[in-house]
Amino acid sequence: MANRHSIIRLKHEKDALRNNRHPWIFSGALAGKGDRPKAGEIVTVCTSGNEPFAAGFYNPGTDIAIRVLSWNPDAAIDRGFFKSRIHAAIRNRSAMRGDANAYRLVNAEGDRLPGLIVDQYGPILVVSIETAGMESCREWIFDILAEELNPEAIYEKSSGRSRSREGLEYRTGWVGGKTGPEKLKIMENGLQFEVDIPRGQKTGFFLDQRDNRKLISSLCAGKSVLNCFSYSGAFSVYAAKGGASKVVSVDSSSEANATASVNLGLNGFSGDSFPVLEADLFDFLRNPGEKYDLVILDPPAFAKSVKDVERAAKGYQEINRLAMRHLKEGGLLATFSCSNPVTPDLFEKMLRRSARDAKKEAQILKTLGPGMDHPLSVFHPEGRYLKGLLLRIQEE
Repeated sequence: MANRHSIIRLKHEKDALRNNRHPWIFSGALAGKGDRPKAGEIVTVCTSGNEPFAAGFYNPGTDIAIRVLSWNPDAAIDRGFFKSRIHAAIRNRSAMRGDANAYRLVNAEGDRLPGLIVDQYGPILVVSIETAGMESCREWIFDILAEELNPEAIYEKSSGRSRSREGLEYRTGWVGGKTGPEKLKIMENGLQFEVDIPRGQKTGFFLDQRDNRKLISSLCAGKSVLNCFSYSGAFSVYAAKGGASKVVSVDSSSEANATASVNLGLNGFSGDSFPVLEADLFDFLRNPGEKYDLVILDPPAFAKSVKDVERAAKGYQEINRLAMRHLKEGGLLATFSCSNPVTPDLFEKMLRRSARDAKKEAQILKTLGPGMDHPLSVFHPEGRYLKGLLLRIQEE
């Protein structure tokens, strides 16, 4: 791929963007005249006065017109550039892995590689390419990963909505002629989990919740636990490992429930104390039913875009209200939102409304988020997709 050559200029009133170091520059900030390269090309970004200040990927068909790669406009954006960034991301994970053999290696803007996600599952890498710019570097990316890690195989899972917005078709399958197992077992904090790479959510497993699962495990001794939207049952396995007297897993997907049952069994948990139920969570929680010492609420993203936020907030508010009513006095609620457009402030505001409507008091015990293998740039708050709170719920 040729080095950058096109110039993109800011509008005069947007020149201050050069100082905020946000990795996204929106189309509305760009001047109408000048070069208009194709999607995925590397460009030099200049102020309205033609002073270069950054280099990045360009896409004329999206609201995010430029994704900044370097704030040095003279940086050589070549294969060596990407090799250096990927090498740094891998090196930085060395102290974050613990005894896990599955973790995130590259976290897009968090590792200054916008549009690139790389997860490791033992000897297998799973890669998601989400932007036209990173798509143009696809061959480099896979070659570099092979050089750096020598995996048994690499599976590409480039199929998210962001890829559609970038004007890209979905691309999934094994890369480079090497194939690996579609299902494999991973280890995390001494526990085993089966991962279905092609059919599993995200890249196959919710790696971002590892630290939160460990925290929950430490709180479960002798407690009854309800795991809502249990998916692969990972929280349930951790709760059982932590000594929970009972763990009920509920999900609407029969395929997810089958995986949850497998994962519980892999770790020696089965029987009446660890049931896996198939049900719509809203319907399940609307029934008075049993009350628990701890409820885990990790729903799928209710908001995929900004236009969905109002509807999503109502959904989060209702599901949390219902969950609070299923807690014993002084019980704990570990609640999450993985909706990117739902900000931390909105998430807390929604929880206040949930507690009000449930006629409960709620104490924040801990703010939760992804593990350290999912770094976030301080200049990119939009990257904080996973938000969570550990609450103690009491009567008014």
